[in-house]
Amino acid sequence: MISDELKKIVDKLNDQGKMAFLPETTDDKISGFENKNNITLPLQYKKWLRFSDGGEFFLPAGIQLYGVDHMPIIDIDDSDRPSDNYIVIGALASGDPILFEKETEKIAIYNHKAGRIEDDEVYSDFFSFLMDLYDLLGIGG
Repeated sequence: MISDELKKIVDKLNDQGKMAFLPETTDDKISGFENKNNITLPLQYKKWLRFSDGGEFFLPAGIQLYGVDHMPIIDIDDSDRPSDNYIVIGALASGDPILFEKETEKIAIYNHKAGRIEDDEVYSDFFSFLMDLYDLLGIGG
């Protein structure tokens, strides 16, 4: 069951552009992934996975999110990150990875060209990141 907060975000995204959300996954598969990889995914990202286990946003050239059950699967050893303190959960069309910082709810974009995470591309949680996607991708203006 999708929360009211997440439903509003999904409705907003669908109003803003073309999306391709993958089928949801289960709590058992999420916790199995976490146990197998000895990590804890951010709470709001887990809520997202229960709605859509990954997907593509703002087609044809927006972002792709990874899941725990549907391809592409999150690779906790993905080398496309600034340090081992981060896990890659997706990528922008530019190739810049979308990360979460271990042991936190923070979501960030790693700017390959600059070799750093920009202050204005760090989000306190996954839903804040989703709410900013339209502006982040420069679609709005």
